[in-house]
Amino acid sequence: MSKPPAAPPVAPEPLPAPVFDSHCHLDIMVGDRQASSGDPVAQAAQAASATVSGILDAARAVGVTRLVTIGYDLPSSRWNAEVAAAHADVYAGVAIHPNEAHAATPETLAEIEELAGRPEVRAVGETGLDYFRDWASRDDQHASFRAHIEIARRTGKALVIHDRDAHADVLKVLAEEGAPPVVVFHSFSGDAEMAAECAAAGYYLSFSGPVTYKNAGYLREAARVAPVELMLVETDAPYLPPVPHRGKPNAPYLIPLTLRCLAEIKGVEPDALCEAIEANGVAVFGAW
Repeated sequence: MSKPPAAPPVAPEPLPAPVFDSHCHLDIMVGDRQASSGDPVAQAAQAASATVSGILDAARAVGVTRLVTIGYDLPSSRWNAEVAAAHADVYAGVAIHPNEAHAATPETLAEIEELAGRPEVRAVGETGLDYFRDWASRDDQHASFRAHIEIARRTGKALVIHDRDAHADVLKVLAEEGAPPVVVFHSFSGDAEMAAECAAAGYYLSFSGPVTYKNAGYLREAARVAPVELMLVETDAPYLPPVPHRGKPNAPYLIPLTLRCLAEIKGVEPDALCEAIEANGVAVFGAW
């Protein structure tokens, strides 16, 4: 007999001011993506029988009033665009993830660009480079990344970057191609030196649950260096839950834990950081 799904994390104390989740995956959270044996987080999310309205309600109850749901292949990009069109508090990003770069055919990229032109789609992403996994060749990843940079530039949408163990090459490609006006490093994973380099280029740094992890002092140093006017906060839900919920599926209602950690690092009150991040959200994704 299979075990019942574990109880979800208890909701944290509500924030004193509204803020938004700059990066999550609603389609995985509600079980729309078929969970595979290699993705236990997606399996757990699927077992929880979540709904988009339920996720939004739980988030609003703690002060997380809006969110951006991000695509990683063509089906998820289509799905997220449709959900964003149906919910005023949701925006979407569309792209082919670097791990799926072998699928970034001209026809697929043309549809990504078509989706990116929709008003509810405010980002091209997540795209970039992933040298941790070898699911797609580096040549395919670089070609796909460069194509997405062009799509972001042509559509005028923010470029949301996935960068895993590829910091130098991501920055190099951006410099070679000419970065679009708005660039976001999703779930920023670099050190303080990289944070300073990104800030000098005007790139936004979005911090997620790992900044709360005991062994991630380098991320806290990066957050300390990052200018408040270039900071965002995200969950990457259902992945990367903040302490004390490692090992459980993440959700937008857990943003307060990460935000309060960031506020402590920056030496500011949580309400002030919420206000700054809300303003940054408008600068990145446009008015809600």
